[in-house]
Amino acid sequence: MAKATVPLFFLLFSFISVCKLSTVNGQKTWCVAKPSSDPGTLLVNINYACSQVDCRVLQKGCSCFYPDNLINHASIAMNLYYQSRGRNHWNCFFGNSALIVTTDPSYGNCIYE
Repeated sequence: MAKATVPLFFLLFSFISVCKLSTVNGQKTWCVAKPSSDPGTLLVNINYACSQVDCRVLQKGCSCFYPDNLINHASIAMNLYYQSRGRNHWNCFFGNSALIVTTDPSYGNCIYE
């Protein structure tokens, strides 16, 4: 039986492409809610993102529940979605209510992936 081989350049290109998605000028990126976003939009963002990814970290008693406010919860949910979809800029649009940042928004025990 013949053994399938993958050209080295393809593997290298794939690796570089995947790594490039997770950085901006070599820095890791996160997706957060714009502070100017209205509460209705943030709630829609939370509901959408959490319908697509596991948002258990936002449950009461979990690491990212506090502070218990819409902008915090939306930022966490939106970032979970963004990270799970490969950190593409279009996965952090949310109707123009999100920002891609290069400063880690993690706090306390709430670690943004």
